[in-house]
Amino acid sequence: MRILVVFESMFGATEEVAEAIGKGLAGSAPVEVVNVDKAPRDLTGVDLLVVGGPTHVHGMSRAATRKSAEDQAHDPTRSHTGVREWLDSVGTVPAGLPAATFDTRIDKARVLTGAASLGEAKRLRRRGCRLVVPAESFFVGTAPEDGLKPGEAERAEAWGAALGRIVS
Repeated sequence: MRILVVFESMFGATEEVAEAIGKGLAGSAPVEVVNVDKAPRDLTGVDLLVVGGPTHVHGMSRAATRKSAEDQAHDPTRSHTGVREWLDSVGTVPAGLPAATFDTRIDKARVLTGAASLGEAKRLRRRGCRLVVPAESFFVGTAPEDGLKPGEAERAEAWGAALGRIVS
């Protein structure tokens, strides 16, 4: 079984979540955690695809929202490409590929913040993937330097472990 976790991260929090999810999934099968900038465009041979990114303006990032994030960053941003663009550029997707989505967002009601994971899920379904769990959000502080809220990395690892048990 081959598991691929693809993430987009501006300030590092989403990358931290992706790594924690990968750690949780590793109990089920070998896992590759990859920045969207280096993600493969051919998913042949992938048995589970997990995709995640930060929530920007109620949904998935766009070029303009990534530019705004770069302008706020004290350090260089982690991803230059967005999950939206990567999903649109992927060529081969095995029919019925099991998939899951996650995002990072501030800890307020989803109706107020939106959730990138919902857009990711919609795009994956359009590509013929089968979502095996509901989209999940992990929470960050309101400023870029705040990072993940306490306990979120552990929650992401547990989510990854549960996801691994579901698909194995």
